[in-house]
Amino acid sequence: MNPATPFALTRRRVLIGAGAGLVAPGIAATPLPAAGQAAQGAVIDITRARTDPVPIAIPDLAGTGEGARIGRDIARVIQANLRNSGLFRPVDRQAFIQTPESAAQTPRFQDWRVIGAQALVTGRVLDQGGQLRVEFRLWDVLPEAQLQGTAFTAPAASWRRIAHLISDVIFERLLGEKGYFDTRVVYVSETGPRDRRTRRLAIMDQDGENHRFLTDGRFAALSPRFHPSADRIAFMSYTDRGPPRVVLFDIGTGAQQVLGNFPGMTLSPRFSPDGRSVVLSATRGGDANIFVVDLATRRERQLTSGGGLDVSPCFSPDGTQIVFNSDRGGDQQLYVMDANGGNVRRISFGRGRYATPVWSPRGDLIAFTRFGGGSFAIGVMRPDGSGERILSEGWAMEGPTFAPNGRALMFYRETRATDARGGGYSARIVAINSDGFNERPIPTPTDATDPAWSPLLS
Repeated sequence: MNPATPFALTRRRVLIGAGAGLVAPGIAATPLPAAGQAAQGAVIDITRARTDPVPIAIPDLAGTGEGARIGRDIARVIQANLRNSGLFRPVDRQAFIQTPESAAQTPRFQDWRVIGAQALVTGRVLDQGGQLRVEFRLWDVLPEAQLQGTAFTAPAASWRRIAHLISDVIFERLLGEKGYFDTRVVYVSETGPRDRRTRRLAIMDQDGENHRFLTDGRFAALSPRFHPSADRIAFMSYTDRGPPRVVLFDIGTGAQQVLGNFPGMTLSPRFSPDGRSVVLSATRGGDANIFVVDLATRRERQLTSGGGLDVSPCFSPDGTQIVFNSDRGGDQQLYVMDANGGNVRRISFGRGRYATPVWSPRGDLIAFTRFGGGSFAIGVMRPDGSGERILSEGWAMEGPTFAPNGRALMFYRETRATDARGGGYSARIVAINSDGFNERPIPTPTDATDPAWSPLLS
């Protein structure tokens, strides 16, 4: 992208800060008056940003004392978020000419143009005795126009959350789509020898920070999935009472509750888009079929029947269809059916077996795991099965999950054990953009499998 080319202006509504109010629990946002020329918005084509990332300058947010330290930390988180998206290129800080304090007063746009910045972030942090006021402005450098101005007021402990909220505003203002930074990821933490793994639920911010364990590991946990409100999780638990069960977990209280009254094993749960029901698989005899359980009445409704294993169901974003994998045709493949169980059709026809399908929040793609010939792959296809593309291949990988804007995915990748006792084995979460570039590891304190990306938290 030519540094002299301004962002294409559109009539986009002001985002966070359009009016005073809460954007998250304990965090209030109010608009700042425009400083200098104001613009309605700016949008850069995301496809173009992939090959030519947006050069953006993110100096520390100005402040004094503790406010200066927090302002520095907020800027670092914003910079990491945007760089990790693969669509932004933060300008080297050593090239900055204007100081953060001076830029927060009045940007000298020529100083930022000369170092190649097209967008500029300025602001300041005021420490008000345990409460923060974080002022943030986003500028389009060439026309010297303010694109966004917002003041956040929040407890000091929420500074990282504010950084994620600002990152989302920048992403949407400049690229025209919702961001995905103010989100969390739940996953299965694995420790111990490979043949005796302890598996417990863990949760973290999308960048690996604010990590904590949700279960103690006494009973193995698998395949966690978020409720649309992001305050509950459904997962498969190996309890000490009978076969494995689907369990509902309240993140706030830690309360757990078994879902359904099935005679056999229940597995692979996912919430419906409206959050009122859970679709899951239940085994009876040698078969597994798909059921929907109403969360209010706990009434169960069977959707599939007949021989074979029907597992890993996932609703489409509009709730009208369900994708799942099944060996009903003799080999494990992907199928789509109407939400009432009718109109079943196969959509996967490539070489190998298919598993763990998940519908993109956009509705345009279904991600999957494909395995065969001694290798694994993570790929995507359209809901009718056309346009299959492989995003990443390797020895062992599985479990894709979409970011809430559909622009990125996470999955887990295993490394092969180097000895008979399982030494050298590890499992790690990685992220990749939905067009197959920008693969990168997500830090976790232990081995990690089965990630699930939350909706936006605000």
